[in-house]
Amino acid sequence: QVQLVESGGGVVQPGGSLRLSCAASGGASPIKSMGWYRQAPGKQRELVSSINNVGSTNYADSVKGRFTISRDNAENTVYLQMISLKPEDTAVYYCKLEKIESRGVIRTYWGQGTQVTVSS
Repeated sequence: QVQLVESGGGVVQPGGSLRLSCAASGGASPIKSMGWYRQAPGKQRELVSSINNVGSTNYADSVKGRFTISRDNAENTVYLQMISLKPEDTAVYYCKLEKIESRGVIRTYWGQGTQVTVSS
């Protein structure tokens, strides 16, 4: 059974930094990609950043230059380093995992979410 354990959220002042971690465990099928989404109150969940199995990355325009995604393949862990945080970054951040199951079917898993609050 696949499990995702997120950590690193918290409260930070504008301009501050946080580092989110998401560790995946369970299941033998290969990982296609890992990434981070966020959902602010009253808004839809949106992509923040993702990284695929060959290391290609993707970022939302709103976080380019401030957030950096990285991945430890040996530990099946993805990180999101966030700097120059803004109040509008406040949201619940969710880890997303895509695995390639039998017959090439892509299956998606979500973490439980971690709260990031940027406030003075």
